[in-house]
Amino acid sequence: MKSGMLAAETINDALAAGRLHDDLVEYEQAFNNSWIYTELYQQKNWGPARHHFGEILGGIFSFIDINLLNGKLPLTLNDSQPDHAATLSKQAQKVYKDAEPINYPKADGVLTFNKLDSVFLSNTNHGEDQPCHLKLSDNDIPLKHLSEFNDGRSEPSLFYCPAGVYEKIENDSGEIKFQINSQNCLHCKTCDIKDPAQNINWSIPEGGDGPTYPNM
Repeated sequence: MKSGMLAAETINDALAAGRLHDDLVEYEQAFNNSWIYTELYQQKNWGPARHHFGEILGGIFSFIDINLLNGKLPLTLNDSQPDHAATLSKQAQKVYKDAEPINYPKADGVLTFNKLDSVFLSNTNHGEDQPCHLKLSDNDIPLKHLSEFNDGRSEPSLFYCPAGVYEKIENDSGEIKFQINSQNCLHCKTCDIKDPAQNINWSIPEGGDGPTYPNM
C-alpha cells in the first residue's frame, strides 16, 4: 500500500510539473528512502537462510542477522532455484520422503474457511464481458499435469491458487475440462509465479476491477 502511495505521489508531482512522458526515476529514490526498503532489506536473508541451512541453523542465522545486527550483515544469500521449479512431480516425490500429499480437513466455518467464502469477503469483481486476464500459453498443459502431479488427482494450480480460480470439471461422459474462473481472481499472481510449466500469464485486467476488501 505504501509503495503504491509513493508511486501515486511521484506521478502526481510529475504531472503537476508538466512532465508527461518522462521516466520517473525519482520513484526508486523515494522507495529507497522509505521505511519499506529498510524493513525489506533487514529481512533479505530470512527465507534463503532456511533454504540453505535448514530450519534450526537457518533460524539461528536469521536471529543473529535480523535481531542483533538489524539486517546489516555484509552478506546476501540467494536462492538459485526459482519458485516454480520447487513443485515436485510424482516422479520427484518418490525421491523425497517429506513430499507426501497433504490431505486438508474440511473448513469448519469457525477457524478455517473455504476458498469461495474468503473470496466473497474480499468483494472481488471483474466485468464479465472483458477478456480473461489469465492466459495459457498452451491449453493442453493443465490436462497433462493431471497425470504428472499429485498422483493424477489434480493440476497444481487447483492447490496453490487461494481463490479457486482454476477448476477441474468432469462431465457425465468422464471428459475432463480445465476451467478458469477469472471472476474470482485476487490479483496475488501466485499462478504466474508458481506454475511449474510457467504456462500461466497474469495480465492486468480492466482498471478498477479486482478485490476491494471493504471490511479491512
